[in-house]
Amino acid sequence: MRLGKTAVVLGGSAAGLCSAGALAPYFDQVLVLERDELPAEAEHRRGVPQSKHPHFLLNSGRRAIGALFPGFEDDLVAAGGLHLMPSLDAAYLDGAGWSARKRSAMTMIYSSRILIERVLRDKVRGLANVVVREGVTVSGLTTRDGAITGVVTADGGEEPADLVVDALGRGSSVSAWLVAAGWPEVEARTLDAKVTYTSRWYDLPTERPASWWWQHLVIMPTPDQGEHPAEHDFLVNFFPIEGDRVIACMGSWGLEMPRTTDAFVETARRVRTPLFAAAMDRCAPTSEVHLTRSTGNKWRRYDRLPGPPRGLVSVGDSICAFNPFYAQGISSAAGSALLLREHLSRAGALDAGFVPRFLAAQRKLLGVPWSLAMARDQGYACAAGTEKPPEWRRRIVAALSAPAFSLIVGAAREYEVVDEHFAKVFNLDESLGEMLRNPRVLAGLVRYRLRAALGRHRVPFGFDPQAEPPATDYSPAAAPAGAR
Repeated sequence: MRLGKTAVVLGGSAAGLCSAGALAPYFDQVLVLERDELPAEAEHRRGVPQSKHPHFLLNSGRRAIGALFPGFEDDLVAAGGLHLMPSLDAAYLDGAGWSARKRSAMTMIYSSRILIERVLRDKVRGLANVVVREGVTVSGLTTRDGAITGVVTADGGEEPADLVVDALGRGSSVSAWLVAAGWPEVEARTLDAKVTYTSRWYDLPTERPASWWWQHLVIMPTPDQGEHPAEHDFLVNFFPIEGDRVIACMGSWGLEMPRTTDAFVETARRVRTPLFAAAMDRCAPTSEVHLTRSTGNKWRRYDRLPGPPRGLVSVGDSICAFNPFYAQGISSAAGSALLLREHLSRAGALDAGFVPRFLAAQRKLLGVPWSLAMARDQGYACAAGTEKPPEWRRRIVAALSAPAFSLIVGAAREYEVVDEHFAKVFNLDESLGEMLRNPRVLAGLVRYRLRAALGRHRVPFGFDPQAEPPATDYSPAAAPAGAR
């Protein structure tokens, strides 16, 4: 059922493209306005600086995009995306040393951000009533009687709309345009943990060394509270993407990161394992170093406006931007787009209650990834923003978050039920609170803690980080009794 003549989407990246797919069945025309000229192939563009860094596509995001664009995942893999099981295909350095390689409940699609968007653009081009207009800068909104009626472009033109979707990203000016039009300022919840990360692209060697059973290399920050090199606090990825390429990435909370190629290479030699630099040495660099600092968490609370404007919704970073370390951006944006489609499917008309109903449901959706980001970032002394806790509480968060994470990861190694729910939390299918209220999960955590105190581990861990990660598959033949 058609709900209007025209819907306008501001922005043509992943959030905007997913929104176009959500809107297409319910409007005669969907117009996507994008400032950049969009490439036909998987190429970088100015409007998506994050594309030069690793991107995970979480399971919740895979399902949401697949619901909006059937066949998306198959097309992404056909274009070169890698369908992997991280616990089996990644060498993971956590705690004191390498984790054991074993099967788990979680799989992921690895690819570059630019390939994800290229496949999405191909899907959108297949929608007859969607028009993507490139090289268009939107400069404002048109309003009437408390409703958004369209947008104004920088060249003075106007595009009328029955519904406008803001997908302009972190730098969206929509909230400022609303203030200029008479609405109150939108409350923003913020927390910037001063995350900086830097990446460089490489071609893999034609022949991989025999010891490279892994495709993805992950180095977590050290748990050591004593004196140690700053580089041991880095979060490091050697991240596989399409075309036999990898993205080498180092990031940190509140520390300076290398900006030049020489500094990047030298810094890599000081992280917690020599494997990272050794792997880079075997590969051929294909890019300069790309550094990003715009990483703060920011939630614009449109749901708290006393009278949110009719005819306007926001998705992706325009409403809720996360610390990119947690890989929640695309999946949360796709989830909001799918939620929008569900609300449109139930709406008989775009009445005065449509936007408040959508915002209330979106608030619950965004609360899950937001709480996960806060659970870690609130522990950093360098963090700033409205969500910075009192110092006494920050110290508690800092003291408990790493041991709690290690407990969950350790129990997930040995108990299927913990692994299953931890995968759901990581993939935004379940909140951390829901997981920790599950009696079976709690039993697994307690059982693991008691057995660990007695030194009775079922799966080994803590292998020497100065050595190669063990290739042995420690997957149990069957889950232990009582662990299901």
